[in-house]
Parts: sequence; C-alpha cells; structure tokens
Amino acid sequence: MPLYVQSVESDSPAARLGLQPGCMLVSIDGNELCDALDYQFYTAAAAFTLTVCEAGVHRDIPVQKGEYEPFGCNFKTYLGDEKHSCDNHCMFCFIDQLPPGLREPLYFKDDDERLSFLYGNYITMTNLSDREVERIIKMHISPIFISVHTTNPALRVRMMANKRAADTLRYLDAFAKGGIEMNCQLVLCRGINDGAELRRTLDDLLALGDAVGSIAAVPAGVTAYRDKLFKLAPYDAATAAETLDILEEYAYRCREQCGRSVVYPSDEWYLTAGRDIPPAEFYDDFAQLEDGVGMWRRYHDTFLEELARPRRLVLPRNIDVVTGTLAAPLIRRMADAVTQKYPGVHIAVHAVENRFFGGNVSVAGLVTATDIIDQCRGKLHGKVLAVPAVMLQDEEDRFLDDVTPAALGEALGCRVVVIPTDGAGCCRAYLGVRMLKPQPKEE
Repeated sequence: MPLYVQSVESDSPAARLGLQPGCMLVSIDGNELCDALDYQFYTAAAAFTLTVCEAGVHRDIPVQKGEYEPFGCNFKTYLGDEKHSCDNHCMFCFIDQLPPGLREPLYFKDDDERLSFLYGNYITMTNLSDREVERIIKMHISPIFISVHTTNPALRVRMMANKRAADTLRYLDAFAKGGIEMNCQLVLCRGINDGAELRRTLDDLLALGDAVGSIAAVPAGVTAYRDKLFKLAPYDAATAAETLDILEEYAYRCREQCGRSVVYPSDEWYLTAGRDIPPAEFYDDFAQLEDGVGMWRRYHDTFLEELARPRRLVLPRNIDVVTGTLAAPLIRRMADAVTQKYPGVHIAVHAVENRFFGGNVSVAGLVTATDIIDQCRGKLHGKVLAVPAVMLQDEEDRFLDDVTPAALGEALGCRVVVIPTDGAGCCRAYLGVRMLKPQPKEE
C-alpha cells in the first residue's frame, strides 16, 4: 500500500517538487513503496521517477537530487506504517505471562523484520512473505535477529503453535545464500528443546556457515501468571549445568575451528549453575549483549577499568542502590571495590525480589517500583536511592508498574537518581567526580 505523506521538510527535494502533506507516494521506478525502508532505499539514488497520487490522480515525477540526500518526506510513524504483530502463541511467551493492569503497549507482541534490522528485535519469520524475504536480500538488510528456538520442524510448530513455523525455516537457507548475517536466539524450555534437540539445532545452524554470526541461548522466563498456559519447569542448578555443558562444548569447538565462539550462553546459565562467567574474549564482539549474553562480564570489566582511573577528588557519600536478585552479587562486589579504594564512599546494595511477576524472574530490568517500596521502606541507609536506567521505560520516566521515579522517592522519603546501566557509567555515577586529564609530558 502507498505511503501517506504527513509533512514535507522545507527546502528539501520533495518541497522543491511541490509535494504537499496528504499526497501518497506510490512507487519509485516501478518499485512499490510500502514502508519507510522502501522509501529510504529507493530515494537514496540521484535520479529516479516517483509516482505519486494526489486527489485520486496518479502522476509520474522525474527527480534529480544529490545521491543519499534526504528526499524530505515524513510519515505518521517512523516505519511509515504500523508495527507488524506476532502470529504465534509460543509456549514460553513472556508477554502472555504478564500480570493484568499494566499499560496497553506492554501487551503488544511485535514480530517485525524492520525493527530487527533497526533495533535488534527478534523475529520468528512466521509472518514474513516471500516478497519480504526477497526485499531483505535485495536491500541487504543485515544483520537481522531471528528467534529460531529449534530447527526440528514439528517441534517448532508445537512450541510456537503456528503451522508456518515449520515452513519458514527455509528462510534461514535463503538468507544465508543471500549474504544476510543472522544473529539467532534459542529460548530453551526444560525437557523440550534442550538436550538432544539442542544439539540438532546447533548442528543445523552451524551448517549455514559464516552467515550465522551468533547463536544466543537463554532459559525461558517463568512468571507466576501462567494460568491455562503450558506447564514449564524452570531450570535449576543441575539442569542449567547440563545445558551449559552442551553450549560450551559447541562454543569451544567453534573457537578451535573458526576463531570465535559463535554459540553464546546467556549469563543466567552460569549464575544458575553456580559457575564463573567466562572472560571477555569468549564473547568476541558481544553481538547479543541486549539478550543478557556477556552483560555481566562487560559490566564487571568496564566498571573496574573506570575505577582504576585517576580522580581529582572523591567526596564522601552514602548511596543506596537497587537491583534484581540475579545481578546483586556482582553489584555488591563492585560496590565493595569502590569502598575499598575510596573508604568515604558507602554503597548499600538492595537485592529486590521480584514478587510483582513471581516465578523465576530475577533480572534488574523487570524490577518494579511496587517491589522496591515494599522491600526497601525503612531500610535505606541514606537519602539518595540510585535506580539503574534499565528498570525504566525508554523515556526513563516510569517503571513497568507505571510509577514514576519521583513517586518512588516520595514513598521512600528519598531522592531518586537514575544511573547508567553500563559498568563505566555506573562507576562514575557512584563516585560523582571528574577524571584527571592526562598531563602533557615535559620536554
């Protein structure tokens, strides 16, 4: 369907051609325009023929402009249309396990290849058409992030409750042959797609060669809101260790064969199994950091690197900080390192149990203000509470339970400050000081 122009940038090629808000962009050189990706790709050229529709009348406009110069049209959404929603009913879907009463956008399941390219969102491929697959290859929309879960066709249908889940596995081979890099995700469910099935999936994906840039494996999250849903058993220390053995076997084999791990277990496997997190070299370029793969290692190393830098002055301060139970041991270790170097800086770490979601949910990003208030009231050591930005929405204005940082501060009688999630930024926030600039060498 055509793109509806909402506004036109002044002094842009579109403005100079007389395009007005309300007109429709139909095609460029005969290529249909369906969304912003089509628009950006085809308007990058220095010369093309644009077909527009104004007041029901189609006309062709020859366009001359600078190559890659923005054409100047804006649309209702940054995608040019609405987000593509998910057609699956996965047995492990986290959104299906959300408690009632949250804000409506939190219940939307996106499954959009454009968001995969732009923001690293995962797609299952079950709502892709052959045309969209051809477009990804033609425009070289790479890398993309794909939720594979299993390469066993029958098992994939069962896990995703979608008949297309089997047929669309063929797109993996199409992407590989088309030169599209794929970062794959496996959400593992205990006793279902782990064990021998996991080995089969890893063998199949690795057979695609360099087209598979990374394979991240994460355990399925289980909340307390699984009424009428498939019964999932969370991983315990023993079963996490068994799964980790397989993942590391493949990872180290890949390192021997091609010099990189390719297969990356998420941090949760190590923490659940009670094992040490691998060194930074294991994670190569940290391709799936946002999926909790290597996040612990990156935070640890960058925090200590920042702490080792010289400072002008570090004033005494007393800070409370909240985190999830999974990250609490690491945060405490870093807080102790700060106090050891700067005895006047006291950091009290509060591990907040996730009672709001329940189940095995323990990551900091899903901690709510409700749980912070219930578990920290009367227990703070100072008047400043540090909250990691990952607990808040993109605008950093409210928690998942719709409470603002200001309201949290009022409830606890303190000042709430939002601190960076990365190790270096968090360290700077704890210290609140500037780094010493390198002094010029004497001649």
